[in-house]
Amino acid sequence: QVKLVESGGGLVQAGGSLRLSCTASGITFSRNAMGWYRQDPGKQRELVASISSGGYPNYADSVKGRFTISRDNAKNTVYLQMNSLKSEDTAVYYCNTYMDRGYGSRYDYWGRGTQVTVSS
Repeated sequence: QVKLVESGGGLVQAGGSLRLSCTASGITFSRNAMGWYRQDPGKQRELVASISSGGYPNYADSVKGRFTISRDNAKNTVYLQMNSLKSEDTAVYYCNTYMDRGYGSRYDYWGRGTQVTVSS
C-alpha cells in the first residue's frame, strides 16, 4: 500500500520561507519520480515541482528561482524548500508519485495535503 505523508505547512508572511516534507512508504522510493502539486479552492490542481528518480528537477514558471525540490533516498523523503513566498502561493500542497502503466498512462498516488497560507 502506497502512502505519502506531507508535513511542514503553515502560516507565513509574504517574503518568508517554509520547507515541506513528504515521506513515502510502499514504493521503491529511489526508483520513483516525485512531485509537489498545489490546489486553491475553485482552481485546478497544478504541478509546482517534480524530481526524477535520478534527481533532475523541474519547476513551474511561477516558482522558478524561489522554490527548490530535493530528495533523500535514504529517508524516503522529498522536500520542497519555498523561499520568497507570495500571497499567490497560498494553497493546499500535495505530494505525488505515480506508477507507469505503459501506453502513456499512469496511476497517481497522492498525500492528504498540507495547507500553506501566505499573508500579505
